[in-house]
Amino acid sequence: MTKTESDVIEECIDKLIECANTLKDDGIEPKLVSHAMMCASTVYITYALAGNDGYLADKDQDRVVGVYKKELQRIQAIKKSNQG
Repeated sequence: MTKTESDVIEECIDKLIECANTLKDDGIEPKLVSHAMMCASTVYITYALAGNDGYLADKDQDRVVGVYKKELQRIQAIKKSNQG
């Protein structure tokens, strides 16, 4: 069976969380691990959209920020609904 894009994304998320938990277990504060992951994500999204030597124009940066915000809001809504 062929994996869907959602399946691949979920697998990637699981691997990244596993890596983050390993760093945390090695004694690095979760906030620092999170900050490092966010920084790495900004580097990687720039590479994914503009290549190794490219950069994102202001409008493209705004689009990326919008995607991050939408995903953060989606996760927070799920967590909030799980509280009740």
